[in-house]
Amino acid sequence: MPNIYPEPLTAAAFARFGDVLDATGDHRLINEGMCQRHHDRARLDFAPEADPQNRPGLSIFNATPRDLPYTFDLIERHPEGSQAFIPMTQHPFLVIVATSPNDKPRAFLTNGAQAINLHRGIWHGVLTPLHPPGLFVVVDRIGPSANLEEYCYPQPWVVQRG
Repeated sequence: MPNIYPEPLTAAAFARFGDVLDATGDHRLINEGMCQRHHDRARLDFAPEADPQNRPGLSIFNATPRDLPYTFDLIERHPEGSQAFIPMTQHPFLVIVATSPNDKPRAFLTNGAQAINLHRGIWHGVLTPLHPPGLFVVVDRIGPSANLEEYCYPQPWVVQRG
């Protein structure tokens, strides 16, 4: 099985796949100066042309934590909408992405204070928390049309410890 090694999640390294959501950089103070607002951190992108019933939705995912090394052979994409994963705890999680099923996947490790927004159509692994609980808020397209494509690699990949 081919190996990949997780790299730290940075905005520059992840830019072709999506947005890194964190509380760094420019902000403005609100709530009597007691709160930093890091404004408009991701572009939510839903395909209204596919069906006028499409809309953004908030869901709660409760995923089973995984361990490294982690073996996977499935990636998926959502052609009609971006998808944001916002952890409800401050634990790192693994993000697997690929530009296409024919390209070598990349693995990123969040730092525990980051969330991600995957661009529409980006191939990615399943939600992979590394610590319990695996609770996430997910913002994605809700609608009646199909918005999931899956691909199984002919040979599994293994994400090794860094």
